[in-house]
Amino acid sequence: MRAAKELLRDKRDGKTLTPDELRWIASGIGDGTLSDAQCGAFAMAVYFRGLNAEELPAFTLGMRDSGTVLDWSDIDKPVLDKHSTGGVGDKVSLLLAPLIAACGGATPMISGRGLGHTGGTLDKLEAIPGYNATPSGPLMGRVVREVGCVIGGQTDDLAPADRKLYGIRDATGSVEAIPLIVSSILSKKLAAGLGGLVMDVKHGNGAFMSEYEDAKALARALVDVAVAAGLPTVALLTDMNQVLGATAGNALEVRESIEILKDPGNGDPRLVEVTLELTRALLDLGGIGDRDPEEALRSGAAAERFGAMVAALGGPTDIMDNYDAHLDRAPVIREVFPDEDGVVVAHDTRALGIAVMNLGGGRKVESDVIDMAVGLDAVSGVGTPVARGGRPLAVVHARDEAGADAAAAEVKAAITVGDSAGGRADITPIVAEVLR
Repeated sequence: MRAAKELLRDKRDGKTLTPDELRWIASGIGDGTLSDAQCGAFAMAVYFRGLNAEELPAFTLGMRDSGTVLDWSDIDKPVLDKHSTGGVGDKVSLLLAPLIAACGGATPMISGRGLGHTGGTLDKLEAIPGYNATPSGPLMGRVVREVGCVIGGQTDDLAPADRKLYGIRDATGSVEAIPLIVSSILSKKLAAGLGGLVMDVKHGNGAFMSEYEDAKALARALVDVAVAAGLPTVALLTDMNQVLGATAGNALEVRESIEILKDPGNGDPRLVEVTLELTRALLDLGGIGDRDPEEALRSGAAAERFGAMVAALGGPTDIMDNYDAHLDRAPVIREVFPDEDGVVVAHDTRALGIAVMNLGGGRKVESDVIDMAVGLDAVSGVGTPVARGGRPLAVVHARDEAGADAAAAEVKAAITVGDSAGGRADITPIVAEVLR
């Protein structure tokens, strides 16, 4: 193999690297053969020069092979998973994983934590007392085989090159490079040993990529690279122009998820719709598209799987029946009313996510400790009539009065209300497009 600096010079100059060279770079990132300076140089070279249609799958597979690849060959059911690019109030994973299990699939879901205005699935689950959000490989394997689903974090031996390169990307300002986003997401999913993957790629004012065409380009790259790497994948482009569901905040989102699992008829229609659409796409990929996820939700079968997963990972055995007793509540709860009666016509979704973060429900920096109880509840979606003394814009859950005051002001600034006669609410379809 040529010296690392020669490979870095070639990529800097826009030349194509061979699959073996890219796999060597990925291995070197994972095992420390490449220095931090060389990793940073590679990240910036890719940021400016990209990776072509042959290079990106090779590099992604190299990232996968930098650590353990899970083996589910003894499981007589399709192994399926989903990944979301993140949003405000996005609790789909908490519903989808037990739904797939209830429909006859297996889901070893590798999830992440929140940073900035978007929440993290692992943070939500850690609002459940005792829940082990980072199970070991053997524990994850046992629970997947017994229950059908696990939602947990990336272990140290799973795609270690990705963990190191992500930190380098953050330090060098190259996080936004689509080839590095794609390889980061897919290396972990490929290492999870999946047989099918659905990507929930969000667009809108609360999404990582707000512009539709940018989100579509990312979705297209994810599908193409995953399929080239041997993983059947479908991407759904979904809306993040308003909070997804009625809550944003960790314990509040777990509570909403459990209530939907227990009685989906009372759930937010957009949240239920996008969950079912993603589930159906996964079941089709797994060859079990004849299973009915709506019936699995309505019958309580998915709720049973969620409760079993929580118990198997150290959480309360009675979470489904006594969730209110186990989930923390904030001491200050305040309704936020509009100045005038009318109809909600828009959310500044990112601003609502930042309001939750400022309450303590998210991280401004990675080392921040999250307050699981705070956040927003009863968020009025676009098209909802609101009134002074009637339906509020949202309900703030805060640690103290000062926090509630600040969050109430942020909510009023972020939710636009039009008069009930002339207010026009543009409600974007929750699923805009499917890329196969």
